[in-house]
Amino acid sequence: MANEEKPKQKIGFTIIKNDPTDGHKGFGIGSLSLENVSPVIIDVEEDIARIEIGAMHARSDTERGIKFTTNREDSEGGKPYWLVWVTIDYKAEGPYYAGVTACEMVVNREKRRGYKLLADHVNRMDKSMKRHIMVDFMDDRSKNILSNFLQTHNLEMWERSEAQLHNDLHVTSN
Repeated sequence: MANEEKPKQKIGFTIIKNDPTDGHKGFGIGSLSLENVSPVIIDVEEDIARIEIGAMHARSDTERGIKFTTNREDSEGGKPYWLVWVTIDYKAEGPYYAGVTACEMVVNREKRRGYKLLADHVNRMDKSMKRHIMVDFMDDRSKNILSNFLQTHNLEMWERSEAQLHNDLHVTSN
C-alpha cells in the first residue's frame, strides 16, 4: 500500500455530453454543454489561426510560461493575439458556427508577461455558448484571418452561419 499513489484530483469543467436532459429530470437540466465549443487563437503578426484546446483552461501553447496581468504596460512590446470562442450548433440543414466571440490578448515572450482580462475571456466563452456573435470590434487583419480560418475549416458550416457573422467579419478594401 505504501507504493500506491493516489491519482491527483482534477478540477475543471464538467462536460455534459449530447443532450443534457437525456430524458432525466435531475442534475444537468438546463446546463450548457462545452462539447461544441472550441478555442481558436489568432496570431495576428503571423497571419494564422489555430485551434488550441488548452485555452479552455488558459493552458494553450500561446499562454504557457506567461504571467498574465490586467495592466497593458506589463506586456508592452508583445505580440497581439485574439482568443476566439467558436460554438458549433445544428440546424435542420446541418452544423453551423452559432456563437463566435473574440477576446484580446497580448504576449511578450521576452518579458514572460502578458495582458488579458480573464473575466472577459470567461464571459465571452459564455456568450459564445449562448449563440452570440461578438467580433465586429476586431481589427481588419484579424477579421480576415478568422474569416479565412472558418471558411477553410468547413465551408458548409460557414455558409449555414447567420448573416451577422459574415457581416461582422466582412472587411471593405480601401
